[in-house]
Amino acid sequence: MISFTSGQVEAWIALYLWPFVRILALFSSAPLLYHRSVPMRVKVGLSLLITIIVVPALPAAALGPAATPAGLSAGNAAWLLVQQLLVGFAIGFALQMVFAAFEIAGDLLGLQMGLSFAAFVDPQNAHQSPLIGSFIGLMATLVFLAMDGHLMMIAGIVESFRTIPVGGATPGPDNLQALALAGGEMFRVGLHLALPVLATMLILNLALGVLARAAPQLNIFAVGFPATILIGLAALALIMPLLGPFLEGSLHRGLAGAFALVGR
Repeated sequence: MISFTSGQVEAWIALYLWPFVRILALFSSAPLLYHRSVPMRVKVGLSLLITIIVVPALPAAALGPAATPAGLSAGNAAWLLVQQLLVGFAIGFALQMVFAAFEIAGDLLGLQMGLSFAAFVDPQNAHQSPLIGSFIGLMATLVFLAMDGHLMMIAGIVESFRTIPVGGATPGPDNLQALALAGGEMFRVGLHLALPVLATMLILNLALGVLARAAPQLNIFAVGFPATILIGLAALALIMPLLGPFLEGSLHRGLAGAFALVGR
């Protein structure tokens, strides 16, 4: 009969606990997994499975105090817990900003195309989602899966244990600056994505303004509202062939920026 001492059990728990907390923090905040539609038991189970797989392959230096748990005080243990949560949530938040850029573009397009009223209740996020923003977000999700972004995300969080070991130095000013730059990149990408359709809408509004001055008796609202929707959808259809490569490039840069937070 195989028996284990209490010290061995405590050592195993300490060895796997801190990596598990970091991975779970990422999966609780990362795209695709943070939704309410993904049960917490699935996130916990997936985090535990990945932890069991990767921990034996990590060097002792990457695990820090987890590799030698003897003498670890309660205060140090609490600090290690907070550190793992911060690292995991920071990476997940940075990845969320990439997808937020696409939602910003969709909101801008819906507003200019007269479809801002076309929204539906999103039970996953507990708020109303604009139609165009949801469409672009869905396309970004499909591109993310097609380019193996979920595998890159897992590889990145595993590599983070080498760059920021358990109990090692926490993200410094350079890492926080990278997070701030990621926020600026979010708005740039969103505006860049929406710019072709926004330019088309600007030209259409100028034409409608000239038409209203030339023919005051014309009901410009009856003409302009359907024209804005139709021409906006046509402009969106024209940029669809370029949308996939643009989303893929933006997601690659977003993944690189997210893991720049941990020095990867």
